[in-house]
Amino acid sequence: MKDRVARIVRWIEVFIRTRFDSRNPDLPYYLTALIAAVIFLVAVSSFVMLTDELAENDLSTFDDRVTDCVTSFRDPGLTRYFTFVTHLGDIYAYLTVGGGLAVWFFYRYRNWKFIAQTVGVLALASLSNVILKEIIHRERPSLEHLVTVNTLSYPSGHSMSAMAFYGFLIYLCLRYKLAAGLRLVTVVVLTLLIVSVGLSRVYLGVHYPSDVLAGWIGGLIWVALCAILFNVVSLWRRRRGNGIEPAIEDPDYRET
Repeated sequence: MKDRVARIVRWIEVFIRTRFDSRNPDLPYYLTALIAAVIFLVAVSSFVMLTDELAENDLSTFDDRVTDCVTSFRDPGLTRYFTFVTHLGDIYAYLTVGGGLAVWFFYRYRNWKFIAQTVGVLALASLSNVILKEIIHRERPSLEHLVTVNTLSYPSGHSMSAMAFYGFLIYLCLRYKLAAGLRLVTVVVLTLLIVSVGLSRVYLGVHYPSDVLAGWIGGLIWVALCAILFNVVSLWRRRRGNGIEPAIEDPDYRET
């Protein structure tokens, strides 16, 4: 048993020393997959703990306090703003943004890989959200709804899809080379958009804060998991091509 453990430890040591060498051209793939794996594990654990708290009815105080705080700011101007923002978490917004991105990605990289990946993350998050809603079966808040809703409450579909879609765009911004200023502005705008979509659901009275928090975490789970899978696939294709394919940090990189 000790010999087996020792061999495993040595294998891990060799793997880290060889794969995470700064001269290794595959290093960006390994680092990205490692970071995504850590985020995935933390997010899954957080979602499970939050759902356990919900099952034990330990979230009512948190939900009531945050809801009272957010809804206390209701006024006609903010209502118009959050009504507009909440629609940025709808399918029509994703189709509009996705269409524009498809044109840009094809112009920039001459393929549909990136938009297909983004749509895939969104589809997985949306499907899992429907399943989770039916399993957990939490009713909507009883306070006044400022928009019409017909589905169950936990986790928030708008928050989950916004994190999956816009969150994966953040991943792409960080993963591929962009001008530093453009990258910073894009990441900040997308982050604020994710937060605003979630807050809008509480402000409009259609979700508990814990619904929104669970939606954000659920979307992050899919972003992290897909980032791992996409990097593994890219690394495999790179290896299959005998390392000829350029690293994905290359601003002129095009994967065929």
